[in-house]
Amino acid sequence: MNIAQYYSRTGTFMLGVALMTALVVAAPCAMAQDEVTTTGTVASSSRSTLTIRNSSGNYQLFLIDTGTRRPAQLTPGTAVRVISTAGDEPGVRYASQITVGDAAAPNQTGTDNAVVPQEVRRLEQQIERQARRLQLGVRAGFALDPELVLIGAQVQVGPFFSPNVFFRPNIEFGFGEVTTLFALNPDVIYQLPLTSRSARWNTYVGAGPGFNFTQVSFKRPDGSGKRIDFGEFSGDVALNIIGGVRYRSGMFAEMRTSIYSNPSPTLRLVLGYSF
Repeated sequence: MNIAQYYSRTGTFMLGVALMTALVVAAPCAMAQDEVTTTGTVASSSRSTLTIRNSSGNYQLFLIDTGTRRPAQLTPGTAVRVISTAGDEPGVRYASQITVGDAAAPNQTGTDNAVVPQEVRRLEQQIERQARRLQLGVRAGFALDPELVLIGAQVQVGPFFSPNVFFRPNIEFGFGEVTTLFALNPDVIYQLPLTSRSARWNTYVGAGPGFNFTQVSFKRPDGSGKRIDFGEFSGDVALNIIGGVRYRSGMFAEMRTSIYSNPSPTLRLVLGYSF
């Protein structure tokens, strides 16, 4: 077995272990929770979030997903009744149904003069960013066989056809002692339906072709810093298999193993951030 085959098989095994671990850890999040009914007045709302203030002056943040039954418009000060289940973190719940009640009496709950707490606003902003249909991102990491340092950028668009399918093309530049790499990866990502799209973290898998171009050269031993180019420019088309985890803050980590990628890297480990 040569080194490329070893890293390819090792990468595939590690990817399988990572996905199985994610399934075991995230499974409890997908279990059905007891529903709770909450009433109050709307403090703020958006496509993905709803914050209400109850008669005690406490704020509750709800996540709104594609399955949430809700009115077309929710304006601040409107009395609402929300049926929800527990989220994956304290203070956040998943709304399954939102209904509008009678108009709230003036200053009934102090909504007009209240200020939504900063920690709630921060969560609202993170969830809204995660739900954007167009997201830009940067990525960096390293590759094996050959050993390279990677930097790159990506765009995520979607969802398409399903709430969990996204198109995420990215480009990567790799720099090593001998090899320079340019890669174009038109990936398709599937977010595993173990948690809500707006959960604190979620796992994903993906696949797509990888168009890789490599150049081999090395520096002169005389200390001049000039590079000797052997003219070994090559390209290949690989099949990329991807597994990763993404956090609501925008950070993500993924592993990519490539099949039929000789002489390009067969395993890449990447950290990134989506804006």
